[in-house]
Amino acid sequence: MPDATFRHAKTVAAASGITLKQFFTEALEERLRRGAVETRNGGAEPPWMAGFGALADMADENRHILKLIEEEFEKLSPEHLP
Repeated sequence: MPDATFRHAKTVAAASGITLKQFFTEALEERLRRGAVETRNGGAEPPWMAGFGALADMADENRHILKLIEEEFEKLSPEHLP
């Protein structure tokens, strides 16, 4: 590891109030998490995109719920009647 990189990591860890070991552990865990997402989606999308489309298999249920909501909003309450 280049000396400058090591010194920078040491400075950031100290400023964060954590040990250098903890800093490297967290950095490595984060990198591994990102790598897992990149591997799963071919690296074409940022990690936060992994959750989008997660309910795609529930499209029919979503349409049903939206229809029920729309029907409820179409009803008039007694205070709105003449």
